[in-house]
Formats: sequence, C-alpha cells, structure tokens
Amino acid sequence: MINIGKINKLKVARQLGYEIYLDSGTSRKILLADKKLPANCQVGDTLDVFVYVDPDGHLAATTQKPLAQVDEVAWLKVVSINYIGAFLDWGLPKNLLVPFSEQHHEMEVGKSYLVKLFLDDKGRIAATTKLDGWLEEESVDFKAGQKVSLIIADKTELGYKAVVNNSHWGLLYKNEVFQPLRKGQKLEGYIKQIRDDKKIDLALHEPGYGKVESLTDRILARLKQNDGYLALSDKSPPEAIYAAFGVSKKVFKQAIGALYKKQLIRIETDGIRLS
Repeated sequence: MINIGKINKLKVARQLGYEIYLDSGTSRKILLADKKLPANCQVGDTLDVFVYVDPDGHLAATTQKPLAQVDEVAWLKVVSINYIGAFLDWGLPKNLLVPFSEQHHEMEVGKSYLVKLFLDDKGRIAATTKLDGWLEEESVDFKAGQKVSLIIADKTELGYKAVVNNSHWGLLYKNEVFQPLRKGQKLEGYIKQIRDDKKIDLALHEPGYGKVESLTDRILARLKQNDGYLALSDKSPPEAIYAAFGVSKKVFKQAIGALYKKQLIRIETDGIRLS
C-alpha cells in the first residue's frame, strides 16, 4: 500500500531513457521525479522515496527528504503568498501550500509558523496552522515516564504548550524548565502525569529514581575531576545546577542526598566534597 505524503520503500521497476518508474504494488507505476537513480542503484533495487501527487494529479516520488511528512507538525517558513494561500519551504522544490481557509491568522512572507501536514480531499499534501482541529487535548494512552517527542508551541502563564508525538497537546510548567525554549524547537521529553481531566503534563527529564541514580555517578565523576570539591549545593540557584548537570534543583538535591546517606560526600555551605 502506498502512503502519500510519507516515505515509502519502493522497488525500481524499469528505466526508459530519463524516465524511471517505481513499482507501486499495482498495475500503476510511479514516476521518479529525480530523473536519475542514486549512485550504485539499478533496476530491481529498493529505494526510500517520498510519494506525493503531482500538479496533474498523478503519483510521483522523489529520493529527496522533506522537512516534514503528512500527519507531522513542523516549524516552517513562508516563502511566498498568492491568491490561493501561503507557500512554505519544506525542503522540496515544490513549496507546500497553506490555503487561506487553513490559516488561523493571515500569514506573512519571511515568518515561520507551526503547521500540521495533511492530505486534502483530492489526496494532495497541504498544511494548516489550525492545530487545535488536529491535536487532542486529552489522552488515556500515554503513561507516566513514557519518552515522547516534543515541539514547543506557545508560551502561557503556566509554562509552555508543546505538541506531543505530533498528535496531542501537553504542558511544561515554567517552574520546572531550566533551559531556554523557543517556539518550533524540537526536543525529547517525558510524560510527567496524566491529570484527572485526562490532560497531559510534561517533563524534560525522566521522572523517578532512575534519573537520580544516573546523576549520582555523574556527580561523583565531576568531584573526582575537581580535586574532590564542587561549588554546588542544595542552596545553589536552579540555573547554576542546570548549567552544570542539565537537571532540575529537585533532582540534584535527591542525588546529593543519596550520596550523603551513603557517606560518600559532605554537604558544605557553598558546595559538596568527597568524604
């Protein structure tokens, strides 16, 4: 089955001059728009290709990889606007259309927007800035501690809205974020919890004691590299702790508390020291 708007593995069926056709699994062959095969590829080999509908309504493919595929959310820049909508640079020669009807606000050339790619009623690839119509607010499928992909969206009074796995909205609380974040930024995160109202709270670091155990090893290694002393303690500002270890102050305090209980360190006023 061919998945339009996504990467497909297709076999090279035949080559007629500059025209190269791929096997679609049906009687219809798909034209490779690249005009030539990659080096060391020949008829009978399998290619990873992006499949789309060309302006004439025919299936076509390219070995070029777009910045986003159908059903994905991406941060893309507007390169032109005409009477049907705005066009985005998505890494392919033919730009991606956002029809006026799919624009939450009027888009401007040179600015980037968070969009979701979809197939229109004719099977053509398009994008929309109206993400609320495509993303779910509630979930019963995610589990606390689950690793997920995030794209930062809007900043709110509570923190940062983020797109979770291209399918849901989640929230990062500002008092638990210790690094600069920007709209459109892609990063990995974790499900902190599913609230009673089924909405998703997120964390940038793995919840649970496993995170603490990993950090204790890093703290001990850093102490040994610095003659047994580190100018960080449970009184240090969260920003200094994040800059040193990339974790929250809460996780750092749990880690040094675990080391203290094992009598591996002493906690001093302005730092910690190997026992």
